[in-house]
Amino acid sequence: MSNARIHKYILTEISIPAFLSLLIFTFVLLMGKIPRLAELVINNGVPSGQILQLFSYLLPTFLSVTIPLSFLLGILLAFGRFSADSEFIALKASGVSLYNMVKPVFILAILFSLLTAWITISIEPASKTAFRSKLFQIASSNASVSVKAGVFNDEFDGLVLYARGVDENRGIMQDVFISDGREDETPAIITAQQGRFISNPNHYSLMLRLNNGSIHRRPTKEKKSTYQVIGFTSYDINLDIGSELDNKKRRRSKSELSWTELNNAIDQAKNTASISSLLVEKHERVVIAFAPLVLVLIGVPLGLQSQRSGKGAGFALALVVFLVYYVLLSFAGTLADKGILPAAIILWLPNVCFLLGGSCFLHSTATEKPFRLFSIPRQLLRQFRSQAKKDGGGS
Repeated sequence: MSNARIHKYILTEISIPAFLSLLIFTFVLLMGKIPRLAELVINNGVPSGQILQLFSYLLPTFLSVTIPLSFLLGILLAFGRFSADSEFIALKASGVSLYNMVKPVFILAILFSLLTAWITISIEPASKTAFRSKLFQIASSNASVSVKAGVFNDEFDGLVLYARGVDENRGIMQDVFISDGREDETPAIITAQQGRFISNPNHYSLMLRLNNGSIHRRPTKEKKSTYQVIGFTSYDINLDIGSELDNKKRRRSKSELSWTELNNAIDQAKNTASISSLLVEKHERVVIAFAPLVLVLIGVPLGLQSQRSGKGAGFALALVVFLVYYVLLSFAGTLADKGILPAAIILWLPNVCFLLGGSCFLHSTATEKPFRLFSIPRQLLRQFRSQAKKDGGGS
């Protein structure tokens, strides 16, 4: 069998389970968002097409995690089957080294890394911005549509809104009455001749602008009974349109900035406290893109070892390795965010450690020498089983 056919065979064996794993893992993560999005359909009557659009905006955030994980599992399952069916031994006997088998896997890893980099650097920030913009559009349009003439509306937290007339074409309310209970100590009654909603997509804010009216207040904790009346020609009320768009989140977060905007923000934040979090965001986008290249060094030898330690143990060990990798990245990000260590150094340490450890593990498998680091868990497991048998026999 020629090298080209062998490489094609290996790529096929990895790609199919990796693709299926990608679909399953991404679907599972999307399921976690269904209850929140279902509320939009049930409570606000949002069309299913807009819900599907929101799902599409969520996909890139999940793909940056599920692509490396799916690739690792694809490698594990493929090489685990090679080992179980003795195909690996047959290929080695015919003169095909492990390094030769790994060549197409590295090509696939490079493609997955480039795809992940494209997602984390360009697509994910844009999709997060689009997701929040769409949520704001839905919330603001729902606010306008929910106001009906002659009907009390309590859609907004702390406010009860009533309008005698509504011009739906111009979006103007006539003879507006509002009960404002957002401040317990100074509840207010507001009346106005006209009112209309004004949205600001750049800051994800929605306000109600009232014209020609008055504000009536009577403080509840005053000993003397006082009554305040304030007239106005124009008065704006900021509206709460949902936790996803609250005051703390109305400005774009660093994860929503494009690559160019992020670099500009870093230049402007030099010698300030906020630069640490911006540098963490920048390096994390690149570091995660290298995950497929790093994990391939662990996945290939782990898959080949699965026959000796059992498929379940090999699969579990791969998941543990994957979780350890992301926990280390998260921990490194926390240290860098607090300014304890430079982001350019600490965030790359997990990749460097896995690169060195994976290279040694791959080399030991290729030369059929035991890799002591991964033999420790097996030795502990054997000792545990042996001790359990002794305890069982003694009782």
